[in-house]
Formats: sequence, C-alpha cells, structure tokens
Amino acid sequence: MKNIIITGTSRGIGYELALLFANAGHNVLAMSRKTPQEFIENKNITCLSVDLTDLTEMEKVENFLSHSLKEVDVLIHNAGSLLLKPFGETSQEDFENIYKVNVFGVANLTRVCLPYLQKGSHVVTISSMGGIQGSLKFAGLSAYSSSKGAVITLSELLAEEYKERGIAFNVLALGAVQTEMLQEAFPGYEAPITAKDMAHYIFDFALTGNKYYNGKVLQVSSTNP
Repeated sequence: MKNIIITGTSRGIGYELALLFANAGHNVLAMSRKTPQEFIENKNITCLSVDLTDLTEMEKVENFLSHSLKEVDVLIHNAGSLLLKPFGETSQEDFENIYKVNVFGVANLTRVCLPYLQKGSHVVTISSMGGIQGSLKFAGLSAYSSSKGAVITLSELLAEEYKERGIAFNVLALGAVQTEMLQEAFPGYEAPITAKDMAHYIFDFALTGNKYYNGKVLQVSSTNP
C-alpha cells in the first residue's frame, strides 16, 4: 500500500485516478475544491478541499501530512485551469490566474511535500502537448499552453536538484482526452481516449515509471488536438 496525493480530483482524469488507486488498496489524499460523494464513501480516500492558488490553504496540506500521512510515495499534479481567449484580449490578470493554478500551484504543493518525499518517491506532473516545444499549437490557448510548457521545465529542474535524494520527477504531456476541459478548449470535438483510459495509463506510470525515467517528458498523444 502506497500513499498517493492527487490534485484536481473532482472530475475527469483526477476523479478516475483517485478511484483507481483507492480500489487497488492504496491510501489516497484527493485534493480539489469540490468533493465527489463517491470519495466520502471510500475508506481509502481522504478528501481535502484546497484552493491551490491560496498559499494559506497549503497549511491544510502541511497539517495533514505532518499528523496523518507522514510519507508520500506518489504525488500527481493533475489540477489545471484553462482559458480560451484571443491573445489580444487576454489580460495580465488572465495570465496570472492560469499560472497560479498550473505553475505556482504545482511549485507550492511540491515544496510542501518535499519533507515527506523519500527515496523511491515519484512526482508526476500532467502537462499538455500544447506545452511541448515544436508541437502543433492552437489559437486562443496562449496562457494555458505556455503555462504547461513552464511546468515541463520546472519538473526537469527539480529532477536534477533532487536526484541525490532518489526522488523522480517526470511529466506526461497529454494529447486529446475526452474531458470537460477538452470541451472547453475544442467545443464539439470527440477524443478517442476517455478519462478512464488515460487514468489507467497514468496509474501504471505513477507506480513504475520512476524505475526507468527521471526528468523526462513523455508525449502521450495519439491525435491532434
């Protein structure tokens, strides 16, 4: 049994991931602003309602880790915020709001978890193909895609900084997955991969990928977008 932290668990991939890990017998800390009823009824899931953009809310996580969890085996940064708007209409505040979730939230939660990560721990950041240099880009996603590029570089840097402690940091850059966020970005588009399908892939990678990768970005995409 491993201790797993997952963000963005109220819907989509994060929701399916939390159930997968819990039903496999692992201890899950599910972090999102909303708590699904199915989680409350699952003995292997503990829910924390946390706003990742609020530094004071990180104290909730710190208190839980220090008093209850003690060690973190897997941390999955899945929470994300998306904005579809032409760049010329996108304000600094718009950019800041996206970066607060997609970049600063990842950095702040990782910092809080660092004392509880140990040799063999795996930190997995869910990014996007839109954040990959040289990949196909789409109009209106300047804030979102650039933020997803930022966390790729952050993960590469952390892998180098903490390799002596045996903590692995990797990124999965996802292509099209049938989620509510995909519909926000590409209304009417139907992806060939469901949230549950992708959750199974991430589940396996989170538990075993650190044996083979550190500081790597894996492109998990079968279609464009």
